Amino acid sequence: MRARALAPWLLFAAGCAAALREPAPLAPTAPGRPGAATLLAEAEAAFARRPDAAEVRRAERLWSEAAAADGAGIEGLVGAVRAKAWLVEHSGDAAERLALAQGAVEAGQWCGRRAPASPACEYWLAVALGFQARERPATAQQGLGLMVASLRRAAAADPRLDRAGPERVLALVLLRAPGWPLGPGDPEAALAQARAAAALAPDHPPNLSALGEALLANDRPEEGRAALERALALAQARAAAGDPDAPDWIREARRLESAAGIR
Repeated sequence: MRARALAPWLLFAAGCAAALREPAPLAPTAPGRPGAATLLAEAEAAFARRPDAAEVRRAERLWSEAAAADGAGIEGLVGAVRAKAWLVEHSGDAAERLALAQGAVEAGQWCGRRAPASPACEYWLAVALGFQARERPATAQQGLGLMVASLRRAAAADPRLDRAGPERVLALVLLRAPGWPLGPGDPEAALAQARAAAALAPDHPPNLSALGEALLANDRPEEGRAALERALALAQARAAAGDPDAPDWIREARRLESAAGIR
């Protein structure tokens, strides 16, 4: 799964709140349920049926069950974050989005506890923190710093993870976060990260969208326009091939084009 392009950051709320708290214990698997391997396979199959939100919710439950059934593995926890992140992006209910984002952070924390050196755990926790910061801006002050640190570690360990996800998401954080002294925002550094993501996975539409946004933010309109046009063309081709995520990529490329006055 790709990392969804994080929505533009909200202004910091007055005061701040902790981005990380002690995560709730994982719910035990009910007696008679299948083993972790079966639950993981069922979760992947359900998640593949997106944009059916009911199936994505089912995938999230199955991944969470698998995480509880296998007390050492991280695949179920990573899957739970993926599903929760997708649901946050597709829910119209603010309370539901916040609960999902906070649940994703907790799953990411458990992932890191089970596998402290895992770049996947670092990456998906960072993604979860980003959604939490959007849904509860009071957590952004601490959350942004944690995100940047986690994404840098993930990029150093496995830069190709999620089609260059660590580089891509880091670029978006640096583009959309407030600049110093309020936050880590830095458009020039964001452009370097976006170029790295596009170099690692040049045919992945979100990487080209991130690059286009970064180029535009650095006053390079022609290059930015070309990158967004490429992102849109790639996403449309993927839609024709039946990729369930392609409609989201098309909307994002068109949103960025519209915001830049391109279309």
